[in-house]
Amino acid sequence: MASRTAQVARNTLETKIRVVLDLDGQGVSTLRIGVGFFEHMLDQLARHGLFNLLVEAEGDLHIDAHHTVEDVGIAVGQAFRQALGDKKGIRRYGHAYVPLDEALSRVVVDCSGRPGLVYVAEFPRAHIGEFDVDLLHEFFQAFCNHGLVTLHIDVLRGRNAHHIAETMFKAFARALRMAVETDPRTAGVPSTKGSL
Repeated sequence: MASRTAQVARNTLETKIRVVLDLDGQGVSTLRIGVGFFEHMLDQLARHGLFNLLVEAEGDLHIDAHHTVEDVGIAVGQAFRQALGDKKGIRRYGHAYVPLDEALSRVVVDCSGRPGLVYVAEFPRAHIGEFDVDLLHEFFQAFCNHGLVTLHIDVLRGRNAHHIAETMFKAFARALRMAVETDPRTAGVPSTKGSL
């Protein structure tokens, strides 16, 4: 099987980002972003998706983390799309339910070539430490727009904001892992259109 890896550099007046992604990794992450909770979430993505993920980011954190989180979402989405290549032989769809104590999230993904996000999540507070929970939506929206995937995220229950966010990322990772796995019964692109 061809290597499913990608490298992306994104440089703007607000952020400077480098991403290296291997879809067939061992779940190893190297994260230098400067936003501790966000790094914790991306570590979940790598570990539970079995992706090797490097993200280095310098952003205007003196303002807030918005540009950094959103632009990392853009770059990770671009890397994901590049690493998938022509999508021949993949399962295409993936889904996962993940609990963490009282919290439970469901994530369903389609590597469809069409960006779309349905995000249903309520948090009991606006911040986890210093991290603004609104930025989670910004990350997932940016990932969908640039990874060209359809993503449904539903938080089914939860009282602890940290637990809720962690179940979202773990379920996201597991669903992506399923979707990008190769299916030995699928030779071509899994679509009646012949392309994704």
